[in-house]
Amino acid sequence: MESGEDSVLRCRAVPQTIPFPDLDSSLNKECNQGEHQQANGVNHVTSNGTIEVEQVISKKLQLKRKAEFLKSDLMHQFDSQVNDFMDSLIEESAILEPAPVPAAFSPPLSDKERSKLSHFQPPHGQGKQFVSRRSLLDELFEVNHIRTIYHMFIALLIIFILSTLVVDYIDEGRLVLHFDLLVYAFGQFPLVVCTWICMFLSVLLVPYSLFYLWVQTQSGSYPHPGLYSWLFGSVFLLYQAVGVGFLPTYVVVTNSFPPASCFIVILEQVRLMMKAHSFVRENVPRVLTWAEEKTSPSPVVPQVSQYLYFLFAPTLVYRDKYPRNPVIRWGYVATKLLQVLGCMFYAYYVFVRLCIPQFRSISLQLFDLKAMVLCVFNSILPGALILFLAFFAFLHCWLNAFGEMLRFADRMFYKDWWNSTSFANYYRTWNVVVHDWLYYYVYWDFLWISQKRFRTVAMLFVFTVSAVVHEYILAVCFGFFYPVLFCLFMCFGIMFNFILHDQRKGPIWNIIMWTSLFLGQGVIICLYSQEWYAQRYCPLKEPSFLELLKPRSWSCQRGVIEDSDRL
Repeated sequence: MESGEDSVLRCRAVPQTIPFPDLDSSLNKECNQGEHQQANGVNHVTSNGTIEVEQVISKKLQLKRKAEFLKSDLMHQFDSQVNDFMDSLIEESAILEPAPVPAAFSPPLSDKERSKLSHFQPPHGQGKQFVSRRSLLDELFEVNHIRTIYHMFIALLIIFILSTLVVDYIDEGRLVLHFDLLVYAFGQFPLVVCTWICMFLSVLLVPYSLFYLWVQTQSGSYPHPGLYSWLFGSVFLLYQAVGVGFLPTYVVVTNSFPPASCFIVILEQVRLMMKAHSFVRENVPRVLTWAEEKTSPSPVVPQVSQYLYFLFAPTLVYRDKYPRNPVIRWGYVATKLLQVLGCMFYAYYVFVRLCIPQFRSISLQLFDLKAMVLCVFNSILPGALILFLAFFAFLHCWLNAFGEMLRFADRMFYKDWWNSTSFANYYRTWNVVVHDWLYYYVYWDFLWISQKRFRTVAMLFVFTVSAVVHEYILAVCFGFFYPVLFCLFMCFGIMFNFILHDQRKGPIWNIIMWTSLFLGQGVIICLYSQEWYAQRYCPLKEPSFLELLKPRSWSCQRGVIEDSDRL
């Protein structure tokens, strides 16, 4: 126990520089009590000179509770002051940064400056920088609290399995363990494998051969190297359009691939086209620079092994070398592949339990706003689950599995998109692999061509390219044209990108982002599912071009399923 004088000295020594009202009031109250006790000679000594133990314990408990309260209050106010300081620092740095001169008021360029800009090639090596880093979820799963969320999703999968088994047992009187939906969705798989092998070999041989032959024409021994550049460039674009673009799509359409098999071919088609473009785009400027400067006897031409590694690497941006891990953890690879398989069965049970019963029981009628609203809200839960499963299965498990097998060390395939308070940040962090390709080869190349004058137009062009490719994938794989996703991209996506921009901070904007995302998933699942069943309920024998463009669900009124064994 401290004496009254010590208490007074301690109270006088309390600094008064930090304005914490709760802390000041509690300390002042304690100090006033100590001074009052000292003045009146009050002490806690009994007549026999022993200290009252119960009163001391009570006093200690009160002090402990007070300390815990003051600690939490102090940390809260400290965190608030740090956030305010960082926000003000960012605002001051933004003010100090020189504002760009609008294009309409920029001084006109001379002919010499325009000539330099027309021959300017973006310098090689100033794009994406690859570093060794782990995926974010791998780090988060080391925390028990985050791993518990993963366990909750596994428990939900077990509930789906038990629910399906119980319903089948009640309806059939036995346990039904068939997976007709998966068998149908991945039908014609041998033909899918043959198509992929042909497509992959062509992308391996044709772009590299064209690039190698073009390099020979730039060495100085051939006249008119610019003419050869136009010739080889045209051949490469023709190959991209016909060899990789048209032929795989023709095989898919003529053989009527089921949805999952179709997604495998079309997604690989888009991936290989983007990789071939990146390979040419990254290496052509180096050769042109060498042809002008002749700093070495011959240009640096990538080896076939480097290009082959890039075709399998989980990135769409070509580099001669990537950071590599020293060893392959085959246990990690097996775990990720098993998680992909688990997500596949998870999606199967989501469709079986939440989607198919709902849309099979719907009596298809003309467009009804009430039924549409109910359908959208009933589709939000399966849509959200499909969103999480697609992200976890592909962007985390599948890419990490291939990254581990190739010892690819840069595993930043995504960022913390779930913490986004703006759709602009969500678009940048949801799929970093595709975002990097769009950013460096669409956005920045558009700015380079336009001399950095039309940034808004460049952003709109990126949205258009992304929307067209997404809608192309869905149209080919589902077998009908219904531009729901295109409209969501070009209308709501662009609108939210301007409204929910990076200056929006705070939890409320994260809530708005998640609400919009869930509603969008519900609209996608509802409308595409209705159109899928309408295409099967009301087939057209000889449809015209306009009838192919018109959604069948707007006019189909048939509510009886002819083929109940198929999706």
